[in-house]
Amino acid sequence: MMVKHILAEKGADVFTLPLDATGQDAVKALATHNVGALVVATPDMVIKGILSERDIVRALNRGGPETLDRPVSELMTAKVRTCHEESTVPELMETMTQGRFRHLPVERDGKLVGVVSIGDIVKRRIEEIEREAEDIRSYIASA
Repeated sequence: MMVKHILAEKGADVFTLPLDATGQDAVKALATHNVGALVVATPDMVIKGILSERDIVRALNRGGPETLDRPVSELMTAKVRTCHEESTVPELMETMTQGRFRHLPVERDGKLVGVVSIGDIVKRRIEEIEREAEDIRSYIASA
């Protein structure tokens, strides 16, 4: 399965923040949208960074509560790993495991078109395993 299939099933809604949003804005958006990360992007959807719950916790640990008054550009992960619509589930699993992160922005022609989370990957992998098991049961029953 490829990323384009995952986005077709789950939708390509992406929650973003502008570079000048504050940490407090990010906390509010994470809670409002019930997500674990937000992509920091320009109005034309060029990815500038990603801000996860982990990034916020680390920033709070370093700088205390006043950290939330700083712009997300100072709190985000600026070196963002991305994937493309043709990326496969095994590729995503490897990338996420090696990078120890749970969200991958999806890019097309340098623009943000979606986000894939580890939850999306696990869901698709479980569906695939269940489908394979059912195929094996059917094969055995027909033999």
